[in-house]
Amino acid sequence: MSPRLSGPDRAAPPAARKPVAAPAPAPAPSSASAPVPSPGRTLAAALLGFFVITLDASVVTVALPSIGTDLHGGLAALQWVVDGYTLVFAAFMLSTGALSDRIGAGRAFGAGMAVFTAASAACGLAPGLGVLIGTRVVQGTAASVMLPASLALVRQAYPDAGSTPHPSGAASGRIGRARAIALWAAGGASAVALGPVAGGALTSAWSWRAIFFINLPVGLLAAVLLARTPRSPRRPAPLDVPGQLTAVLGLAALTFAVIEGGGLGLVAAAVAVAVLAGFFLIEARSAHPVVPLGLFRDRTVAVCVAVGAALSFAFYGMIFVLSLFFQQVRDQSPLGAGLMFLPMTALIPAVNIVSGRLSALSPPSAGGAPVGARLPMLAGQLLMVAGLLVLLPVTARTPAALLAVVMVPLGLGGALAVPPLTAALLDATPADRAGLAAGVLNAGRQIAGALSVAAFGALVADRDRFLSGMRVCLLLSAALLTVTAVATAAALRPGRPADS
Repeated sequence: MSPRLSGPDRAAPPAARKPVAAPAPAPAPSSASAPVPSPGRTLAAALLGFFVITLDASVVTVALPSIGTDLHGGLAALQWVVDGYTLVFAAFMLSTGALSDRIGAGRAFGAGMAVFTAASAACGLAPGLGVLIGTRVVQGTAASVMLPASLALVRQAYPDAGSTPHPSGAASGRIGRARAIALWAAGGASAVALGPVAGGALTSAWSWRAIFFINLPVGLLAAVLLARTPRSPRRPAPLDVPGQLTAVLGLAALTFAVIEGGGLGLVAAAVAVAVLAGFFLIEARSAHPVVPLGLFRDRTVAVCVAVGAALSFAFYGMIFVLSLFFQQVRDQSPLGAGLMFLPMTALIPAVNIVSGRLSALSPPSAGGAPVGARLPMLAGQLLMVAGLLVLLPVTARTPAALLAVVMVPLGLGGALAVPPLTAALLDATPADRAGLAAGVLNAGRQIAGALSVAAFGALVADRDRFLSGMRVCLLLSAALLTVTAVATAAALRPGRPADS
């Protein structure tokens, strides 16, 4: 006898079985039990991450003289406090963009934030310069994971270049990717604006150690927001270990050569040339290069990376030099030095947002050229050139109010150019390579910043010739930006194909 014909079902008459219909559909889960993923929450977490890693680069600069006095270090050691963070930040970001794609942007961002927060506490407790530089290296490694992952999170939350509806259908949830990127950039811009003032205030009121402890609550808040965001997709992305190792070694040797100089510097320079040549050979032959050289065949990608590097070279190098100028030449306090940057940095977040809107006003042309990005990118570079040149006549006797005002174009130029170049880069890159593209762009920016600190520190090392060295720094920065501005005008000309 068949089992399914036995038991109560067999004895039951048809009338008894008829009411047993298909179960009613389960009620939709309430918003309390299954919250609707919010792009805004993802954007907020990414913004805070970008904020805290940018703050850590800008907040330390004003505190350098106090760190040197407290831990008994010279200018070369202080340059390593900055470049120990920036160098590994830049070098490892070549791989961490692919890592973000491989394990998921959310997982990469969360792990990076945890390590960064712990390393920040260790920096604040460092008993000497050696420990401080070492923990700064750990910070920079974690930041290299966070930055491309944060931008990939924004790309994931806002997949369309145009307006994207909120999952709930609310009209207020509509926001374009260009504006989302501008808001993300405003997080870093806010950190740039707050960094010098916060660094000066904390150093004057308490100690330079406080500049690292302020990262802890920000990191905690970002982690809470990240826990409420949807999981990120994964994409197979093999890591290029030989390429990554040669990039780190080559950039470290190059930075050492610029900072230390002398006989050891010459040896380091030779090592840097040999290792970096090996890096490019590895990348050309690797099936999965850490920096796909073919990525730069797209003229939009090549120009955006070059412009981003030039802007960072000029901005971060001059922030470093001017911080020393205010305290060592003009004898200002850390707080006074920080306040000098306030007019220059206070408008940066607002200009970032306006710039993002400007680049979104005009869609790509029929040939693919990012017409909307071209104008703010070009205007930003030229504005920064003007800001650099107007600082040439500055002396120790220049009135503080006048000096603070003439520094304003230096900050606004980068604020105007960075959001559109970031949006243009992502628009020119396939969605599944967003993390890689973000890593290449920001690695270029950080490498340029590290090299400018190393080079400019060497030019102003002699206090008796500080002003002449500072003027050389200004002219070098202006010349580089002039070259990239010409490239922007030519390469992003409307009507030209995007990949010519």
